[in-house]
Amino acid sequence: MQPHSSILWRRLDLEGHDACLLGATDQGWRLEGHALFAHDGQPCSLAYAVDCDAGWSTRSARIDGFAGTQELHYEAERLADGQWMLNGVGQAEVAGLVDVDLGFTPATNLVAVRRFDLGVGMATAAPAAYLAFPELRLTRLDQTYRRLDENRYAYAAPAFGYEAILTVSSAGFVLDYPGLWQSAAWAGCPAEDAGLA
Repeated sequence: MQPHSSILWRRLDLEGHDACLLGATDQGWRLEGHALFAHDGQPCSLAYAVDCDAGWSTRSARIDGFAGTQELHYEAERLADGQWMLNGVGQAEVAGLVDVDLGFTPATNLVAVRRFDLGVGMATAAPAAYLAFPELRLTRLDQTYRRLDENRYAYAAPAFGYEAILTVSSAGFVLDYPGLWQSAAWAGCPAEDAGLA
């Protein structure tokens, strides 16, 4: 993988951090990261990797780690016919969806931002296969994005009653996720050099 951009977030609603690396692969793009946080007073450590094709359609996601004293290993795969599998079990509720959204990290918002590539003033529905935490099951999450200017999107996830203005880096990472995450450091080449512009 050829790395292009990385970021460190601080979690605002709980004790925690998340660091993520974006890079190019022979097949497209990969996000690799590690989220460390407290949940219900227990330590959680989740390493994740999301692989996308050249057009930012999700191909697979893998999560390994632990919550409290329970080890966790999950692999989600989107098949060529649009079906999703989670640890080898079909996930009918999310059939036909293209994006994955890992519920414990802001990293996967980048996938939707890059795939839709909205012009200023444009909006789109962006339903995703949402990996809920701590349940770790795939459900449909309806979301919308509306691009306000070069670096800001109006985002809504009605199921959570959440609406906010997200500030996004040139690479597509969310820098400011009001009430949930705040970037603490980020690095990388300009979007045009990474083929992201």
